[in-house]
Amino acid sequence: MKIAFLSDGAYEYAAGIPTAVGGAERDQWLLARALVVAGWSATVGVRGHLKMGDRKVIDGVEYVGIGQGQIIWAWQRFLLAERPHWLFWECSYHLWGLLVEIAKVARVRTIFHAAYDTDVEPRKALTWRQCWWPLYAWGLSRTDRIFVQHKEQLSKLDPRWQSKASVLPKVCVLPQSNGDAPAVQLHAARENYVAWVAMLRKHKRPDVLVEIARRMPHIRFVVCGGTTTVSTPDGFGEHVVNELRSLPNVEYRGQAAPEQAMRVIAEAAMFLSTSDEEGFPNTFTQAWSVGTPVVSLRLDPDNLIERIGMGRVASSIDTAVADIDLLMRSPQVRDAIACRARRFIIENHSAAKVVQLFEKALA
Repeated sequence: MKIAFLSDGAYEYAAGIPTAVGGAERDQWLLARALVVAGWSATVGVRGHLKMGDRKVIDGVEYVGIGQGQIIWAWQRFLLAERPHWLFWECSYHLWGLLVEIAKVARVRTIFHAAYDTDVEPRKALTWRQCWWPLYAWGLSRTDRIFVQHKEQLSKLDPRWQSKASVLPKVCVLPQSNGDAPAVQLHAARENYVAWVAMLRKHKRPDVLVEIARRMPHIRFVVCGGTTTVSTPDGFGEHVVNELRSLPNVEYRGQAAPEQAMRVIAEAAMFLSTSDEEGFPNTFTQAWSVGTPVVSLRLDPDNLIERIGMGRVASSIDTAVADIDLLMRSPQVRDAIACRARRFIIENHSAAKVVQLFEKALA
């Protein structure tokens, strides 16, 4: 079977470009690699990094330059030339309905994967050209398969579309031991800091991070994330950066390369999430894969954090401050969380497990 993706971000991760960002882009990169290992053929259309017609194979996945001209014709040429069995798309997009129809003309079946929780609610999903939501909804109604990231997303999906929808965990690569360095570092040997990793977007609530750090001058925070205007007012990120740099207990590193951000998470005492809304954050699976507990103010997909015991879910800033203090004083508790979290990732997010569920849903 052959599957196609359309994602410059997936290429950026595959090529090791330091500025690579985006959870959906990372998901597609890892899924394409996992499918190739399982015997699939995978090709990714790229507009911004490869010249028209250029091809580059990385980890068995073929990346193809589709040109930067009119996007509709670029999509059509790509699908007609590659002839995949399936086209995979992740995240709400106002032209999704049009892309589905282009794929149908090319006799390519389509897969939509929800990322943000609002992706399953067309009237709320779009952050750009919101009035185009009917075209996006049309695409969801016409696509062949829909994947969601957790059960709550499935429950909010239009009942007419639920029969073609399935929950698909994201692929998580488990770190391996490297010489004398263990895959998961014991918490007694870790640096006692709180990690926060995300773009400084408004819905990520870095302003809440600033408030928590200000209340905890005795706790060190390491923050990775660049400024952006995507779904964020002008000047918001710059204001947050100034606030972070004014706090002596905060080490602000700006936008970090993916491997550097992963190292920050792996060496931390805990990972802090202040987001108002997401889907199933990549940073959660990344943290759990290296045994780092998650303290989340709001997010807990399928109640996993509380149900399995992989960190703390705080109902307020006050509760988050108390949870951070408690965990920071208890490396033995953090080690117990690390064991549960690592086991959860192995059982639910390995490449083989995700591919098995993926193929079952398409059958």
